[in-house]
This record gives sequence, C-alpha cells and structure tokens, in this order.
Amino acid sequence: MKFNLIFGGLVAAVAGLAFVVVTFERPSPVTEQGGFRGTSMGRVDNPRTVAALTARNQAPPAIEAAEDDPTSPRASEIYENVRVLGHLSVEQFGRIMQAMTEWVYPGEGPNQGCNGCHVEGNFAAEGKYQKTVARRMLQMVQTINTTYSSHVNAGAEPVGVTCYTCHRGNAIPAAVWSSAPPNARMHRLLSTAPEQNRPVAATAYSTLPTDPFTPYLLRDNPIGVQSGAARQADNNASILQTEWTYSLMMHMSSSLGVNCTFCHNSRNFSGWQDSTPQRVTAWHGIRMVRAINNDYIEPLRPEFPPHRLGPLGDTLKVNCTTCHQGVNEPLRGARMLRDYPELNPPPRRASLE
Repeated sequence: MKFNLIFGGLVAAVAGLAFVVVTFERPSPVTEQGGFRGTSMGRVDNPRTVAALTARNQAPPAIEAAEDDPTSPRASEIYENVRVLGHLSVEQFGRIMQAMTEWVYPGEGPNQGCNGCHVEGNFAAEGKYQKTVARRMLQMVQTINTTYSSHVNAGAEPVGVTCYTCHRGNAIPAAVWSSAPPNARMHRLLSTAPEQNRPVAATAYSTLPTDPFTPYLLRDNPIGVQSGAARQADNNASILQTEWTYSLMMHMSSSLGVNCTFCHNSRNFSGWQDSTPQRVTAWHGIRMVRAINNDYIEPLRPEFPPHRLGPLGDTLKVNCTTCHQGVNEPLRGARMLRDYPELNPPPRRASLE
C-alpha cells in the first residue's frame, strides 16, 4: 500500500513537472503599459520570443535602384506581351523581375528563377499558369498599396507591401488556408461545433472552431456578437457564432504576437470609443484580406493545377498570419515599398480595381 502511494505520488509529480515545462513560459516576460494603470491595458512579451521573431522577420537588402528616364522606351515597347508593368522603363522592369525571382523563386533549376513563371527560351509565351497568377498578384499588390493604405500605411511612416511581404522566398506563402474535410472521428467524439476541440496553430491551439476564416475572411458574416446594453432583446447571436468570433480573435492575436488589449479596451471590448487606434487598422485589415481572397485569389481557381488547390478543391487563401507571421508589423515595419516604387500603380491611376 505504501509503495503504491509513493509510486502514485512520483507519477503525479512527473506528470505535473511535464505539464509545467510544456505549457508554462520560462521567466521573465515583460509588460508594456498601454492604458490607465489597473485596467489590464498592457502588452505582454517574452524577450526571447521577440528576438526570435525579429530574426525571422527581416527584409532582404534592396537591389540597387534603377533609373527612370521619362524619355526612354517603356518595357511594353521593348518586350512582347508585357501587360501589367509595361509603364516602367526597361531598367526598372528588369530590376523588379530580378527582385520577384529572389522573393518567390530563388535558386536555379527548371522551375526556379525566371523559369518559375516563364517558358524557358520564350519569355513572351503564355505556357505557364504561374505567369497568369503573377500578373494578377502584381495588380493585387498595387491595389493594396492604394485602396488599403489605411491598413498597410497606418504607422508613423508609410510601409506598403511587396511580393516578399507574403512569399519570403517561397512559391506558396508559408501561411495559407483552405477548406478542410471534417475530422469525422473527432467530430463524433468531441465536437459540439464543426471542427471544434481540435487545437490547431491557426487559432492559437484553442478549443474553438478551427475555421473562422470562411465566415469572416471569405464571407462577410457579422463579427460582433456582444450587445451594447444588458439584457438586450434583439441580439440573436448564438453560442456557436460567439465561438467563431473568439476563434478569429485568437487567430489575430497569435498572428500579430499581441494580446487582446492591443486593440480592445479591457473595460468594454465592444466599444469603439474606448478602443485603441490599432482596432481601426485591424478593421481595415479584415476587409483587405476579404477582398484579396474574393477579388484576386478565388477567381484564379481555374488557373491552378490540382496540386496547388486545397483538399476540397478551393484555392489556398490568405489570413493575418500570411503577412504578419507573429509580429504586429510585417517584417518589423520594413519600408520595402520605398525601395521598390515600381510596385505602385501607374501614374495618374489611383487603383486597378
């Protein structure tokens, strides 16, 4: 009996130690106050995590700038079949092509470098779907840098986006999402909502629904579920809708490496009048991501081969992590667009939409 008690105690101690090691964070996190004292308005960071994220979010050195002589021929006048960047000078066009190969298809090989989008030996040919996709992505970048300036240029200095903001040396950005088939066994045993209680990285390993992206970053479902007053009768939000909203919030918190009070006031989460300025930036960002998925990525579905689609045949779409990757400013706020003005829309043209 005594042996059993000792053995049971040792097992419990080992299990408890393992739980602490795996789930608790090694000291010492730091808190930066973001509001009145005593209101829990603060941002919590771990210096070790911050250092690791900063190292992973560095912009590459800029390629030497190209001259733009207004009297020189345009790229569309020299090269065949240039449909998007034809307004650039030949030097600018060559520079942005070089940058794109380094950002999206680095290296050498049959499907790397220029050959990632172009037919080898005939760059004007339309033989590769990647070329069609790249054109549309360039238009998307131009639109983001103008129409959605309220999100990408919300800081003290304009930042903008480039292809590297998402791709970072990969043909497919590291963080994308698509519709997934339900996990039938987990759904039958544990779930009260589709794909709930199956922690995934996209929702910060919470037990909330694993796909908040379809209702909010593809469709335009209402995100707000909290009433503005106690015992309000006209709020029909269900528990499931609330869990989907919280799942999206967990995703945003994890994607940006921040806690809830980065955007919300701890006294009144739903009240805009008490929220931080970052909540406005996030509001624009949600609409930007929704537009990217609906206006640019999903319409390209017929162009993609099956291996570039999700398990249910839809496209690989973007969410907050696609750009942010754990930091509240992608690439720690690197002003890459300043170094690559070629990715702005053509002169005297506010948007390509």
